[in-house]
Amino acid sequence: MRKFETLEAVAAPLDMANTDTDQIIPARFLWRPRSEGYGHLLFNDLRTNQDGSPKPGFVLDRPACKDAGILVGDRNFGCGSSREHAVWALMDAGIGVVIAPSFGDIFFNNSFKNGLLPIVLPEARCAELRAALARNPGARLVVDLQAQTVTGPAGVNDGFGTDHFDVDPFRKQLLLSGLDDISFTLSQQDLIAAFEAKFAAEMPWL
Repeated sequence: MRKFETLEAVAAPLDMANTDTDQIIPARFLWRPRSEGYGHLLFNDLRTNQDGSPKPGFVLDRPACKDAGILVGDRNFGCGSSREHAVWALMDAGIGVVIAPSFGDIFFNNSFKNGLLPIVLPEARCAELRAALARNPGARLVVDLQAQTVTGPAGVNDGFGTDHFDVDPFRKQLLLSGLDDISFTLSQQDLIAAFEAKFAAEMPWL
C-alpha cells in the first residue's frame, strides 16, 4: 500500500446523499479480478445508459473534473452492501480522498485498509465546499494527513479556507507508513515471536 502524506488534487462535488456501494460499483461487475482494475466502472449506472452510451452531466465526466482526485459527497456515503470493490473503483479512478458528513461503517473501514482516506466534516461545511467547487470547477484542494487539514486553493476565498479533521491515530500512522493490516502484523514479527516464546516457557503443557 502506498504511503499517504499529502494529496493536492482537483476536487469534484457529488450532490448525492446516501450514495451506496451499488451505485459506486454495480454488483454485476464484482466477478472481475482485482488486477483488471475497476476505475472505468466507477458510478457506471449513473454515467452510462443500458446500451453503453454516456449519460450527460455526471460530475466526473465534466472536463474540469475528469482528473479529480478528491470527492466531496453528502451524508452516508458508501452505505449499502459490503464490498471492498467500491473502494477499489474509487482508487483505480484516481480518487484518493472522499470528504463527507458521514460514511457507511464497512466502507469507512475498507477505505483505510486500502489506502483511501475518508474525511468527516460537518454536513453544513460539506455543502459549502460542494457549492464552492460548483462555482469554481477544477479547483484543487490540499489534504495534509499529518496536519489533519483540508485547504482550499491559494488565493481563492470563495467558500474555501482551511478545515481540520479528526482521524484515529493508529489508522493515521498506518496510512502515513503505507501499511495495511497484514503488513503491520508482519512488521511486528519480533514481538510476536518473543510473546510466543514466553508463552511456551510459562505454559509448557499447552
